[in-house]
Amino acid sequence: MQLPADRPALSQLVFFALGGLGTLAFEPFGMHLLIPLVLLPIFHVCLTLAPRDAGKHTFWFGFGLFLSGTYWIYISVVIYGNAPAWIAFFLMLGLVLIMSAFLGMLGWLISRLSSGEPWWLLAVAPAAWVFIEWLRGWAFTGFPWMALGYSQTDSMLAGWAPVIGVYGVSALMVLSSSALLLALRTRGAQRGIALSIILLPWIAGAALKTIEWTEPAGTPISSSLIQGGVAQDKKWLPEQRAPTMKFYRETTRQLSESAIVVWPEVAIPSVTDRVEAYIDSLSAMSRDTGQTIIFGILERQLEQTGESRIYNSVILIDGDRRQVYRKRHLVPFGEYFPVPARVREWLRMMNLPFSDISAGEDEQPLLEAANGTKLSVAICYEDAYGAEQLYALPDAGLLINVSNDAWFGDSIAPHQHLQIARMRSLEAGRPAIRATNTGISAFIGHRGELLATGPQFQPVKMTMPIEPRQGTTPYVRSGNRPIIILCMLILAAFWLRSRAS
Repeated sequence: MQLPADRPALSQLVFFALGGLGTLAFEPFGMHLLIPLVLLPIFHVCLTLAPRDAGKHTFWFGFGLFLSGTYWIYISVVIYGNAPAWIAFFLMLGLVLIMSAFLGMLGWLISRLSSGEPWWLLAVAPAAWVFIEWLRGWAFTGFPWMALGYSQTDSMLAGWAPVIGVYGVSALMVLSSSALLLALRTRGAQRGIALSIILLPWIAGAALKTIEWTEPAGTPISSSLIQGGVAQDKKWLPEQRAPTMKFYRETTRQLSESAIVVWPEVAIPSVTDRVEAYIDSLSAMSRDTGQTIIFGILERQLEQTGESRIYNSVILIDGDRRQVYRKRHLVPFGEYFPVPARVREWLRMMNLPFSDISAGEDEQPLLEAANGTKLSVAICYEDAYGAEQLYALPDAGLLINVSNDAWFGDSIAPHQHLQIARMRSLEAGRPAIRATNTGISAFIGHRGELLATGPQFQPVKMTMPIEPRQGTTPYVRSGNRPIIILCMLILAAFWLRSRAS
């Protein structure tokens, strides 16, 4: 307990290790009860050290967490992006340092506002943690990965997700952990109160799990997803294009009994104007079978200025109808490059991507299947931004997520991404069809449960009846606003108190 004050360098190394241990709470490891335990030392140093020293410790905790939890960025940049190893190393390190700096700010803030008072920790710690998680989710284009709430998709706290969303679940975990520290530091009646605060969110979460926030909207729909299993380093080879297109079309033909068939993100490795004959053949097949075919492709649109724009799009074909959704939230340094022209030229010389994908409109008409079911679509990274998808609800009865996690190889990233998709179903009370290029493709129930998953790195076709839902969860009505506003008010009140004293 005296280690942080007596031997700060060794203590910070311990915090780095604790951060790495925190990654085990997320998929594919699923040790969700680790989080309240690894947070205990954080709250101890926030109570016993000066704000600056507490911030150093939480910085190193964040460094361990994000280094172990997002190392797969290096894989995508070096192996599949063909970038020099040193560039990939510094890109990954830069992101990890930025995310760690947010946690350093978190430790400083908790220590500053709690002023060494254990009971104040119960209000300050959850408010500060959620505020920082939300802040890093949009600042500098945002990176909401590794939010604590995602680790709880299979715990009793998951019952809170339809009510207060992923950030609310994070807040309850921090509340339980800070109350656990109080229980260890107090005796008698105070310890009893602290123990009650630990248990109450979990008991209430278990009770909330029994509530059906949404209801079926019609009969189940026979739905299929197709996974090509084409490795990222082969996907765009000219000789691979024709076999890939044939595989998706012929596999869809074999699934003629399915009302909805979903292909992955950019399943067709081309732009729309180069494969119009192929798309027309899909329309003819859709007319014959009555299927709704949903696939990812790069869409090229010619502007009045003569310039063309490229969109990462999902196209829905329903006989002669063609509907389009364009990806709105793009990946920085993956789909667009917020750098000056000189840097772009340097990227070109270093054999790195240097051109931008264009972003779609913030709100777009919902895609509609042949049977009238409206769909909420998210392409890859977009499903990490749950609040941005709320405009589609409650009209949408089904969530569609297409992705390409082949960029990350056989790492933990596809498992983490699937867990994020499950949280979106929990929050919305809607089932989801998730089709990816190399896995993990899945059918997800309206409670976030996995109904079926396919193996990675091989061709997959899966079919099952999916029941669209209607109605709204409390989270759909309010989004993140209530929890964020509450946290900001708590922090403001404690900040004014500390200034006054």
